[in-house]
Amino acid sequence: MRIGNREFADTGHTYVMGILNITPDSFSDGGAYNTTDRALYRVEQMISEGMDVLDIGGESTRPGYTPVSEEEEINRVIPVIEKVKSRFDTVISLDTYKSEVAAAGIAAGADLINDIWGLKYDPMMAGVIAEADIPCCLMHNRKEAVYNRYMEEVLEDLRETIGLAHAAGISDDRIILDPGVGFGKSYEQNLEIIDRLEMLHTLGYPLLLGASRKSVVGLTLDLPAAQRVEGTLVTTVYAVRGGAMFVRVHDVKENVRAVRMAEAIRDGYVIQ
Repeated sequence: MRIGNREFADTGHTYVMGILNITPDSFSDGGAYNTTDRALYRVEQMISEGMDVLDIGGESTRPGYTPVSEEEEINRVIPVIEKVKSRFDTVISLDTYKSEVAAAGIAAGADLINDIWGLKYDPMMAGVIAEADIPCCLMHNRKEAVYNRYMEEVLEDLRETIGLAHAAGISDDRIILDPGVGFGKSYEQNLEIIDRLEMLHTLGYPLLLGASRKSVVGLTLDLPAAQRVEGTLVTTVYAVRGGAMFVRVHDVKENVRAVRMAEAIRDGYVIQ
């Protein structure tokens, strides 16, 4: 899959997407990088640690978040996208579910749109992505964690998302799917979908796992967000085992190392 100026293998390797929240209220690092200078310093740091894709977000989507206007979100992310593009040779993902923000981000240089509502929030989003002919990551999400047949319904929901993409003209080679850990799921359901990630391969698309520092780690280990690195690394190993194309993480250096180790165990020997 080509994203921006780089080719990514659909299988065989898990790439690391680094998180940059340009927000005052994100659950883990709110306010840490909401000035351009701080953001650029963090980007440089993540690139040096081995980041493959930068994911920029201008609105916190933690549980109980307060939505911001399209204008405010644009004002947060566009200057950073422009500065990153002018200063670094890195692929940029824009984390937004709003078509107006996506269009502005694409114009500023975003290479991928990461939509936490899987094209189901904003009816214009699929068209914006299709017209730009860029890749998208489409996440599974629900307003309530109510299921009768959990994994089967997750797959059904994602098929609906894929149908919306196809109807707008988004081609299969532009689609990445995200199981949506922490969104529309109970604690137990989050654990299950990480463990059963391979089931999503039946849909035929590359996968992204985003479990970094999330509540499923915090609840399991009874730790605050800043102390969830080790738990996140375990989810990254499960992502490698499950054949995910990407992991989306806060702690790039540690997760790059975890991916390398997990892949070495998986691929680095031959049984005689």
